[in-house]
Amino acid sequence: MKNSDVAWDSFDSIAYVDHNYRDLQAEDEEILHIVRDHFADHFRTQGVGPIHGIDVGAGANLYPALSMLPWCDGITLLERSASNVAYLRAQLHSYSRNWDQFWDVLTGNETYGSFAADPRQRFREVVRVEQGNIFDLDRFAGRWSVGTMFFVAESMTSSCDEFALGVERFMCALAPGAPFVAAFMEHSKGYRAGEQFFPACDVGEDEVRESIEPFADEFKVQRLKYEAAVREGYSGMILSYGWRGGMTAE
Repeated sequence: MKNSDVAWDSFDSIAYVDHNYRDLQAEDEEILHIVRDHFADHFRTQGVGPIHGIDVGAGANLYPALSMLPWCDGITLLERSASNVAYLRAQLHSYSRNWDQFWDVLTGNETYGSFAADPRQRFREVVRVEQGNIFDLDRFAGRWSVGTMFFVAESMTSSCDEFALGVERFMCALAPGAPFVAAFMEHSKGYRAGEQFFPACDVGEDEVRESIEPFADEFKVQRLKYEAAVREGYSGMILSYGWRGGMTAE
C-alpha cells in the first residue's frame, strides 16, 4: 500500500497515545537515554547561535521534540494527519502529564535540567506545529540544524522505494553537520490506531543503514536490547544516530 492510499486523517491520536505513551515503555526509555546523550554531547561543544530543529512525522508523540527542547530556538513538528495535527496543537499550551515521565528520563543527563527548569513554558515558546508531507521536504534542503524522525519512514507505506525516499527527504532537510536521531520498527507488519489499520515496510538493520549511508558521514545503527513489547507485528526497534554529511552525496 502506497502512502497516498492511506486515510491519514482518520488516525486515532487519542487511542494511539493511550496505547503507546500513557506509560513509559522500556524501549522508549532506552531510546531516550541514547538521544539525550547524543544531543547533549553535541551541543555542549557548540558555540552560541540560532538552532532550529524539526521532528518529521511527529504523529502524536512529543518525546522527540522534548529531546531537542533545551537546545533549540525553534522546533517544527511536521505532521500530515489532520487528527494528529489537532492533537499536537492541543498540547502546545500545556502538554499532558503523561509526557512528564519522558522528560524525567531526559533530565538524567544534567545538561537538560540546567537548560529547561520549566519545560512546558519552553515548549510553548519554541514549538510550532506545521501540517505537511515528508515528501515535500525537498523544498527545504539544509534548513534545520538538528532533526528527529521516529517510526515514520517504515510506518507510512509498504513500499521500499517510498521508505528510502522518506529517509532521503528527512536527511536532506538537515544542514551539514546537524545531529540527528531516527527510529524504526524492525520487520513491522503494520499497526492499528484505534480501529484503523496502517501499513508498514518490512525493514531491518541493513535497510536502515543503506538508506542513511549516502547522507551521513558518521552514524550508528543499532538494534535496541529490549524485546518487542509495544504491540504485535514487529520484531524490535532500530535506532540510527549521527551527523548529517556534506551536500555533495545526493
